[in-house]
Amino acid sequence: MLPEVLDLSRRELAASNADDYIRALMHWHFSEDTGSPFWLRRTKTLDFDPLSDVRTFTDLSLFPNVVNEFREVPVEDMIPRGLTGADRVIAGIYESGGTTGDPKRFVMFDRWMDFALAWDEHHYTGIGDANVLAVTPSGPHMFGEFAERRARRHNGVKFTVDLDPRWIKQMIGRGDTAGTERYADHIVDQAAHLLATQSIGILITTPPILEFIAQRDELVDLVREKIRFICWSGAHMDADSRNMFRHDIFPGIPLKGLYGSTTILGMSRERDEERPDGLAVFDTPSPYIAFRVVDAATGAEVNYGERGQVVMNHLTKYALLPNNLERDIALKVEPPADTLGCSVADVGPVRTFDDVEVIEGVY
Repeated sequence: MLPEVLDLSRRELAASNADDYIRALMHWHFSEDTGSPFWLRRTKTLDFDPLSDVRTFTDLSLFPNVVNEFREVPVEDMIPRGLTGADRVIAGIYESGGTTGDPKRFVMFDRWMDFALAWDEHHYTGIGDANVLAVTPSGPHMFGEFAERRARRHNGVKFTVDLDPRWIKQMIGRGDTAGTERYADHIVDQAAHLLATQSIGILITTPPILEFIAQRDELVDLVREKIRFICWSGAHMDADSRNMFRHDIFPGIPLKGLYGSTTILGMSRERDEERPDGLAVFDTPSPYIAFRVVDAATGAEVNYGERGQVVMNHLTKYALLPNNLERDIALKVEPPADTLGCSVADVGPVRTFDDVEVIEGVY
């Protein structure tokens, strides 16, 4: 039987009873009748017992980082046996960007994806009916499906310009500057035609694509005329760029970011309150997604206001992805009340990860 605290409709209960939530989650993922084949098999190689030794959020640091194993794990092995009925409906199989090797694959369940969208709907209050232009990757990335469902939530349709971030990263890695610029022009040309000919209220894209759009005066005018909300994600945006987009290029149009990863099957959202330094702060839908920020050399958590490498955790009945050292560095920020882990700001990629140079590209 599913413990009440693990039900997504009881988030407030889960957030206020964090230790109970973690213990219930361990029981779910490491019991024969509810756990996934992957974790039931993997637990035999652990040097601790999740059922008895993992009782708090801090204890999750006992887990090794297993996400690299998801490059080859059969997706059927990732499905918790306890999921039944509507809980077991799969929205899609989504992949990481493949920046540091073969992509990792994860199962996204329909109810979890709907929860993540509803949680982020906070930023879209008051927009009303609107079509969406998504200049984003589609399959095998989850970004495109999120945009599709966002359009449905606003009684609209999604117009798509498909990005291939892996190809762009290859071109950048080869030093093919001319090819990269031609590809970007190709993407922006398509977006321009859609903006000129269709009714679009929400633009979803990445900071580099916004920069290319901003270089064309006629596109800036179209965005100012038609777009009521800009959502950015994927690549990173510094404070100066954020300020320029918000006040100089697209004044009066809400510009909100999401910071996430396929390896947490979701995202954190930009906080409403402004920091004096202009940086966007990202809060997680705790306890389901939780961050830590650590010293990359020692693994010790840094203090608030210090920079370190981001450790991500996905903690739901749908998946357990704990203690994943991401390829990003960030400023550790105090989170809202009743939040596992911390919030982050000033996110940017590390130079190398797993001995591979990190190329951010357009996504």
